[in-house]
Amino acid sequence: MAMNPEARPHQGEDRKRQVRTIFSEIAPRYDLLNHVLSMNVDRRWRRKAVDRLSADSGDRSLRVLDSCAGTYDLSLELARRPGFRGRVVASDFARPMLVEGREKLAGDPVDPVCGDGLELPFGDDTFHGAMVAFGVRNLADVDRGVRELFRVLRPGGRLVILEFTTPPNPVMKHLYLFYFHRVLPLIGRLVSGHPWAYTYLPESVKDFPGPEELARRLSGVGFRDVDWSYLTGGIAAIHVGDKPGSHQGS
Repeated sequence: MAMNPEARPHQGEDRKRQVRTIFSEIAPRYDLLNHVLSMNVDRRWRRKAVDRLSADSGDRSLRVLDSCAGTYDLSLELARRPGFRGRVVASDFARPMLVEGREKLAGDPVDPVCGDGLELPFGDDTFHGAMVAFGVRNLADVDRGVRELFRVLRPGGRLVILEFTTPPNPVMKHLYLFYFHRVLPLIGRLVSGHPWAYTYLPESVKDFPGPEELARRLSGVGFRDVDWSYLTGGIAAIHVGDKPGSHQGS
């Protein structure tokens, strides 16, 4: 069967339209499909990502950005940690995702903002930390998006990126690609009712830079001590980078 041309990752402004359309239309089933398709491993990945952020501080002035926040799963993983006393700003440019997830917010220190990851609506040096889960690969311009994250971080702030990748082990890679290209699109289509959104997913991963290249890009915009590690045999990876300097004031 020929692939729907809408499922192929587009470029530039067409990519922005494509991504906004996808996530706006699948918002009602997004959480269910995330957990079903990953067999709940995505929850563990988010915990590990927040562990690397090192933001569980009693400082009530602490502000952390969750870019491409979707329905707040990563935001809430941080906001509900016992040692966290700051605020999480959850930004996403697909408003239906933010609206869909609002019922999960129960007095949590999470502030939703509808904003574009390529033009973050925040001033320079605003956040003590920033994190992105499964959103960087959807940006129409990855380098521009990374520069924006660098810009809004305060000196000494840390960025954590959680993203899909392709396993390096040949056997794991074969199994992963079979699931990703044959099983996942079928289940996604049946559960979400969307004809091509879950075909776009593996195509977007295929087009995304590998972990080494993403690490080079983070270093290229100015992040230091850039590090990355595979999760679950290389299905996903966590990247970490720090903005040079030290936190100044509140």
